[in-house]
Amino acid sequence: MSFISKRFLSSTAPPIVSRLPPPKSRHHAPIPSSSFPKGFLVGGTYAGIKKNDSALDLGILHSTVPRTTAAACLTRNAFKAAPVLVSDEILARNGGYARSLVVNSGCANAVTGKQGLDNAWSMVKETDHLFIPKEDKSSCEALVMSTGVIGVNLDIRKVIQGIRSCAPKSQSSESQSLGADFSSWERFAKAFMTTDTFPKLRSRVFTIRGIEYRIAGVDKGAGMIHPDMGPASTSFPSTPNPQRHATLLGCIATDALVSPRSLQSALAYAVDRSFNSISVDGDMSTNDSIYIFANGGAVPTEHKQEHLIDEETDAESYQIFRGLLTDFAQDLAKLVVRDGEGATKFVTVTVKVYLLCL
Repeated sequence: MSFISKRFLSSTAPPIVSRLPPPKSRHHAPIPSSSFPKGFLVGGTYAGIKKNDSALDLGILHSTVPRTTAAACLTRNAFKAAPVLVSDEILARNGGYARSLVVNSGCANAVTGKQGLDNAWSMVKETDHLFIPKEDKSSCEALVMSTGVIGVNLDIRKVIQGIRSCAPKSQSSESQSLGADFSSWERFAKAFMTTDTFPKLRSRVFTIRGIEYRIAGVDKGAGMIHPDMGPASTSFPSTPNPQRHATLLGCIATDALVSPRSLQSALAYAVDRSFNSISVDGDMSTNDSIYIFANGGAVPTEHKQEHLIDEETDAESYQIFRGLLTDFAQDLAKLVVRDGEGATKFVTVTVKVYLLCL
């Protein structure tokens, strides 16, 4: 019998210690409030959608800067959920402009027919009502997201009350008060969570042509992850992608000034190289959405046109922004993989193609 076997069989051998993987919560930590983009107010509250009354289930993001550009990459699933259809229509109507986002967790508002569409529009209109002056109601400026159980109607009365609780303090004595600091962004991130084990939040500071900008992002997802999202139905041309599907929500905000066309182009490029490259279990769902808002809040008013990031008028700045957005989206996408349900390993696959000339 070998020495190793004797050691294994001996009653005096030290016990075998099981090495448990470190907690996934280590991927979430405080972030300096100074690194979050200017001109955005965010927050989260409990609206009563989830049974656990200690879990946040409704979040709001709002840009205080008028004419904020927005873009989206949305699921290509044949059965798109009501929030996906409604947000797509709003972006198409507005030509790539939107100022707010309302998101709920606990109910996906998917496979809910006309009632689901009505509920999604109610969320949009109620959020608009909080921020848009009564004299300026020509178009909807809020996008909507939902995640959670499929095939169940939202309790829209609870959702509406939750939205109203986030009104500015001057409008509501019970205001949850939106803010711009880390605590507010953390509450916003927690409002996205379903089976996630930690809030997924990142921010970054970058410089283009002497102007310092900030970017922040939130996403969610732990199961049913195998994304392939495509650009929203705007008039901007896009490159078609192969048909795959997934469940994943994300929101990115920056105080850079980016034209609607270039924001959509940059997001599609970034998503195809980040979220569309991850997989947890290959399952399909109906609500995949990644939104981005760019309000130009870091650019002085007198220099707005000079520092507009546009792929046709300033290709160099656009390339820098697109590259940074892609890298940032990859960081967010990796958080989803690390939090995969039952996952204990993070695997990166690199494929190299060599062309042989004969």
